[in-house]
Amino acid sequence: MVSLSELFSDPASTGTWTLDPAQSTIGVRSKSMWGLVPVKGRFTEFSGDGQLSSPQTVSGHIEINAASLRTGIRKRDEHLHSADFFGAETHPEISVLITGADAIDGDTIDLRAELTIKGTTKPLTLRTKVTPVGDGGMRLVTEATVSRREFGVDGNLVGMIGDKSTISGDLVFRHTR
Repeated sequence: MVSLSELFSDPASTGTWTLDPAQSTIGVRSKSMWGLVPVKGRFTEFSGDGQLSSPQTVSGHIEINAASLRTGIRKRDEHLHSADFFGAETHPEISVLITGADAIDGDTIDLRAELTIKGTTKPLTLRTKVTPVGDGGMRLVTEATVSRREFGVDGNLVGMIGDKSTISGDLVFRHTR
């Protein structure tokens, strides 16, 4: 098993790491304003890559298809894709731009990121656990809570969805050199 410090210090690890969508998930969850029923969903279409360069320099991006959000209720999904919420027709991509990383402990880093939703970009710190995957990949697990209204995601449904949403990622990257 490779430690995070070994990964960062190994010259063979430098280069491009490509997101493997088949082994990755990106989800979102929010409580209703009444707090009774959580709303959960998954994005089904996303791509991305990261670059690791010496010494310990990390950058990358993830592009998420806003219209790929699935909650299990078709009518709700259509409403979430509409101009009331994500406006997927005019803002088809949600993006995460990674600008750097700070080591926290043996397997945890803080990724410095910029999250863009509906054309609005905000800084975001993603506390991320990094672990090797048996076949040479690296798994990054993270989550962050954001205020959807800060990004212009409105959609007042009379208490159906609260302002705070938690975005989570369980992402596997493969070294492509």
